[in-house]
Amino acid sequence: MCVCDGIYTQSWEAHLRNQLPYGEHRVMNWVTSCWCQILPFSLPSFLFLQLWMGTHPRGDAKILDNRISQKTLGQWIAENQDCLGSKVKDTFNGKLPFLFKVLSVETALSIQAHPNKELAEKLHLQAPQHYPDANHKPEIAIALTSFQGLCGFRPVEEIVTFLTKVPEFQFLIGDDAATQLKQSMSCDSQAVASALQSCFSHLMKSEKKVVVEQLNLLVKRISQQVAAGNNMEDICGELLLQLHQQYPGDIGCFAIYFLNLLTLKPGEAMFLEANVPHAYLKGDCVECMACSDNTVRAGLTPKFIDVPTLCEMLSYTPSPSQDRLFPPARSQEDPYLFIYDPPVPDFTVMKMEVPGFVTEYKVLALDSASILLMVQGTVTASTPTAQAAIPLQRGGVLFIGANECVSLKLAVPKDLLMFRACCLL
Repeated sequence: MCVCDGIYTQSWEAHLRNQLPYGEHRVMNWVTSCWCQILPFSLPSFLFLQLWMGTHPRGDAKILDNRISQKTLGQWIAENQDCLGSKVKDTFNGKLPFLFKVLSVETALSIQAHPNKELAEKLHLQAPQHYPDANHKPEIAIALTSFQGLCGFRPVEEIVTFLTKVPEFQFLIGDDAATQLKQSMSCDSQAVASALQSCFSHLMKSEKKVVVEQLNLLVKRISQQVAAGNNMEDICGELLLQLHQQYPGDIGCFAIYFLNLLTLKPGEAMFLEANVPHAYLKGDCVECMACSDNTVRAGLTPKFIDVPTLCEMLSYTPSPSQDRLFPPARSQEDPYLFIYDPPVPDFTVMKMEVPGFVTEYKVLALDSASILLMVQGTVTASTPTAQAAIPLQRGGVLFIGANECVSLKLAVPKDLLMFRACCLL
């Protein structure tokens, strides 16, 4: 067991490009508030947007433990591979298989998807400067606050309705592709997927000048209707204006008519397997993924975009928004434990909600290394072999070796909220 609070320092340095001037905002976000609480620095002039907890080269955690010489978590695990657990060590070649994050989304993140392993290896070989890993990146996002995102293709009926109500959207798709999609509604899933791919590809490959013209027309029309007191919710008017303000003239603004819009309540989650299009729009979330930083982008971003690859790789399987939710299972052993266990071997996330009247809580031993994040509460952590108890508060991060049982004593009688990333093989 060792404290990894120093991960903040490494994460901040790794994500300076993901800052916003603090003066533009009145409310400090989750990640920045933890930065101020944990680290002995003055109030930052920027809002920080990401906290990385893991061993990825772009954000390898630093260990804060007097018993261990100054090392990153990745360096320490490489020298102590048994801490991973026998199955994890053998399956993932002595490396931590997951990357744990907290995201504070202030402006929309890109329209994107993550490749499967086969495509990840190909992209990494062809363009390592854009695709730094040869690994897939399935991921789960669990809301800490109200969290808004786009995820997966809408049912075809909804997309067809938008084609009727939003002529600018129809114009960019083109009559032939739009007709094909409408006709596919009475066909099999293969025909639907083909028609959906044709429509989405037509949109994303539209000429920039034409996109700007049509988007300006739509923004003007919605703005006039809103000014007149009309509700434009039926065509996602408020969201369209918001995205256009953040990314004026960007083709990604039209993606809202293809993708499901989800608003997660705290504790709700969505799982994003390979090739599922998505974008995070607003809010705070815990995120866990396979240890990879591969992202294929196509809109709502100033970063490198790869429209042909995205359009080719996507899973064109429409589904209702509620189908994108990924509920946790309640543990049979621990009444305060909820388990998010997606159908991938790389990671599982556990949520622990411990009421304040519980004076001591046992974190179950697992045959896997794990990372514990304190979201709410103040405790001291100890193990039978630890020389001294370790204090943890909001934003504290603890690395727990395989088969290690950790005891948490509540320092104050207030409810605890913790998340734990691990690998259950």
